[in-house]
Amino acid sequence: MRYVSTRGGGEPLTFKQTIMTGLARDGGLYLPATVPDVRDRLSGWRALSYQDLAFEIIRLFADDIPDDVLRDIVARSYATFRHPEITPVVKVGPVHLLELFHGPTLAFKDVALQFLGNLFEYVLGETGGEMNIVAATSGDTGSAAIYGMRGRERIRIFVMHPHGRVSPVQERQMTTVLDDNVCNLAVEGTFDDCQNIVKDLFNDLQFRDACRLGAVNSINWARVLAQIVYYFYAAFRVQDTTGAAQVRFSVPTGNFGDIFAGYMARCMGLPIDRLVLATNENDILWRYFNTGVYSMGEVVPTLSPSMDIQVASNFERYLYDLAGRDPARLSHWMATFKETGTLTPDVAPDACFSSGRGDTEMTLKVIKAYWEACGYLLDPHTAVGVGVGLRYLQEEIPLICLATAHPAKFGQAIIQATGLDLARHPLIDALADMPTRVRVVPASKEAVAEIVRATIAEG
Repeated sequence: MRYVSTRGGGEPLTFKQTIMTGLARDGGLYLPATVPDVRDRLSGWRALSYQDLAFEIIRLFADDIPDDVLRDIVARSYATFRHPEITPVVKVGPVHLLELFHGPTLAFKDVALQFLGNLFEYVLGETGGEMNIVAATSGDTGSAAIYGMRGRERIRIFVMHPHGRVSPVQERQMTTVLDDNVCNLAVEGTFDDCQNIVKDLFNDLQFRDACRLGAVNSINWARVLAQIVYYFYAAFRVQDTTGAAQVRFSVPTGNFGDIFAGYMARCMGLPIDRLVLATNENDILWRYFNTGVYSMGEVVPTLSPSMDIQVASNFERYLYDLAGRDPARLSHWMATFKETGTLTPDVAPDACFSSGRGDTEMTLKVIKAYWEACGYLLDPHTAVGVGVGLRYLQEEIPLICLATAHPAKFGQAIIQATGLDLARHPLIDALADMPTRVRVVPASKEAVAEIVRATIAEG
């Protein structure tokens, strides 16, 4: 398996080279040169445990890692989860909820970032090198990345979050980790500012090479790869209980990474009838799939802060397919978007996507309704996915909604929706009295670069 940049630059890379590179040196994102067709394997995979299924899927894309090593990496990555199925599926009312919050930080990002931490450690152990990770978070990626990298030899991690724009729990999950290799930075700006700093640092090739930068944001292909697995696992479980030939997924998303994993699963042959993309008021993706115009707006703070994004970095991977995998055409589109803030591709979106927008009022109503009718608490991101997904409910095709975070991470939203303090978890309660460490910095590439240089110099 070889990996190519969406912008067409450089030679194709192996899997290990790809994950260690992160963002391509031409500014593009890496994708596999070919997507394996697994339709003849589905029946054999159906009865596998989550760990065995992950091994079978990942090995198709990571063929430069010995099978015994990959099995060990997968086993260690999911040993940290509190549910034996890793990502169980539960039927709640008319929908099936894919619970992705049983990892160390109670969010779906753990599925990929526990895996990525072990991958990095393996490759760095082979090469004897070091890595300095710079990451941006709108909430959950930061804590999941920190918990995946904390205390690891040969790795430092610098995580930027928008100051005052993540939930109090999300902030404490990050800032209470005091390991020497962890640096939390509160950026005076939006998540898009944080994401732009990451890309600017990677595109500064001299700085990137000198500081041995690594990426854990979903620009890193391994993030998407690990998330493909739970689409297969969920589809199998729901087909087992319903007998349905196809399934439909509703995905709350801001950065397009999670739903792109579902798109890849469909391209591989998983019988997904439709992917429902659910946004909050930060609706650049909803507007694109309904108008054909991808146009930036202002970031609006909401109850679902992990989706408060206007530039969806993973969308470039989908646009590459839309452009017929023509890197010149894709590069022209991205240059136009960078210059004007607007892109109108001359190709219609794939018909497998539908999209809906859920505002704060809808989010609160859905949380309240599911608690009162089913006794099940939805976090606000999941509520957006459920509320939008219900618009696409079809009797003969089961709807699987991704439950992306535990409601205890957003206790104030639960109180606002239900009037009750219901959302608790011992891991969250334990954060209340823990000391924190964070630095507030301007939204500036130079400010962050100086902190990275100084930390490396200190050893």
